[in-house]
Parts: sequence; structure tokens; C-alpha cells
Amino acid sequence: MQTKLRLCALAVLVLLAMSVPANAQLSGAIFTTDVNGNEVNRNIYPSKDAVYLDGGPPPGAPQTAAGLPDGTYVFQVTDPSGKSLLSQDIALCRQFTVALGIITGVVNVGGCQHKTGTDVDHNAVTVQLMPYADTPNNGGEYKAWATPVANYLVGCNTLGVPNGLSVVDCGSTGGDFHGFIPSHSKTDNFKAKNNTGAREIDTHFVDSFGNEIAGMCETWIDTLGVSNPRCTEFFGGVPLAHIEVVENGVHQIVITNQPGCPVGDIVLFSPNGPPQGFFGPQTIDVHVSGSTKSGQWSIFVNCFQ
Repeated sequence: MQTKLRLCALAVLVLLAMSVPANAQLSGAIFTTDVNGNEVNRNIYPSKDAVYLDGGPPPGAPQTAAGLPDGTYVFQVTDPSGKSLLSQDIALCRQFTVALGIITGVVNVGGCQHKTGTDVDHNAVTVQLMPYADTPNNGGEYKAWATPVANYLVGCNTLGVPNGLSVVDCGSTGGDFHGFIPSHSKTDNFKAKNNTGAREIDTHFVDSFGNEIAGMCETWIDTLGVSNPRCTEFFGGVPLAHIEVVENGVHQIVITNQPGCPVGDIVLFSPNGPPQGFFGPQTIDVHVSGSTKSGQWSIFVNCFQ
């Protein structure tokens, strides 16, 4: 018995040593896709069971783009505010592994682990988010989260839950959302069973001749403070940094100088307001109001060569 306790204690110490430091942001990104890793138009899914989690590079991007750090992760589904935990199984069942920046599988815990598929783009594993409850959000919006297991256990411990993997919900307080800390997490929003419209933020990177530039990236900080890289993908033949199903509140878009794009003028177009102009690398606040049920916020970044 003492040997087992010592082994358990050692395992906890190893996990804590692998956790993301408290003052560090988790790198990489997650995306919601279909079972085959394909992006779904406007992130609106025909049913809740059609939504899968994909980690690392988005569709069409190289495997080195937005890869998560290697390790074991746990995920959850909430409403967009993060207040209502919708996942219905214990966290032990919601674990997956990452290697070389992509999801490689779920953790076999004796039958409750989630169903998987295969990403046709990167041959990664996709993980079904079900089971989770219907969202209380009037627009039918959900938020998927992922965080390293070690950081989740620390988050739960601060909430007074010594083993967060054995429960469905560790509770919430302040900036701790059911054991998930925004700086140690990645998120993506989606809709299911509701096709009444969606809101999105699109960023265009344009050269001095007015041509759209591919291969550019930005950072999206959602309303809970989660930092998510977003790089350009082709939509209708146009390269866009695309953020879908955005919730009410202030979203921050961080635009920086990068190879191929020394930042000059920036213009933000809103669906119900006048254009706003900026200059140089900076953080753009995009205000999404509940009064706008469907619409598009477009940011044009002029890259001076």
C-alpha cells in the first residue's frame, strides 16, 4: 500500500513539473471540425454529436502551425461565458494526448473515453465532444476548451477538489472556470442545432498593390482572456484569419509585424457602426453586441513593403 502511495505521489509531482508555468500562456490552438477534420461552414453543426475537437494546425496549414505542446490534455464544453459547464461525463473520460503538435489519441480509461475520427489533412486524431448538454445561450452557441491535465488538476485543487479527474465539475470562482484557467487553455466557439445565423471576425492582410496575402497570423484573445492564434485560411479563394461564432463582449485582435507584413494602416469595419482606423502594430478591440444577431466584423491590415 505504501509503495502505491509513493508511486501516486511521484506521478503527481511529474504532472506538476510538466504543467504550464503560472505566468505563461499556453501556445498552439484547438479547432472544432467534423469527424474527418474538415472545417464546417461558419462553425454551425447539424447536431451536437457532429462536433469533434482537432488540435494544432487548422485545415490546410502545415503541421508546424499552431501546434499544441506535447502532453496529455483534458477538454470541456461550456456556454460562451464559461459559467455553465455542459460536459456531462467525468474529466477522466475527457482526456487526449498530443505529440508533434497534433492530437494522437484519447486516453484509454476503460470504456468511457470519447469516440475518435481521423483528420484527413494531417492524419491526426479528432475527438468527439459528446456527451454535453444543450447550451442555455439564446443563440445556440457553445465554447470548447482544452488545457493540460497538470494545469487542470492545479485549477481544481485551488477550488478544493483534490482529484479533478474523478468529478464532472470542480466548480468555478473568479478566473477559474471548472478547473480551466484561461492563460493555460485554448478555446473555440461553435453552434449546433441552430442555423439562425452566426457572427464572425475576419482579418485580411493586404500588400501595397491591394493583393490579399496568405501565410499571415494574428492572436485572438476571447472575452474570457484565452489567447488563441489564428492564421489565414482560404475561404472562397481569399486568405482570411477567421474567427467564427463569437460571443457577446470585447474580443481583442493582436496584430504584429511579421515576415511579409510590416504593419501600416488598419481599418475595422463593423456590421452596425462606422469604420475605425488605426496605424501600426497594436491590439484592436472588437465589440460584439447582443443586438447584432448575425454579422461580420472585417479587419483590413495594410502591409507596407
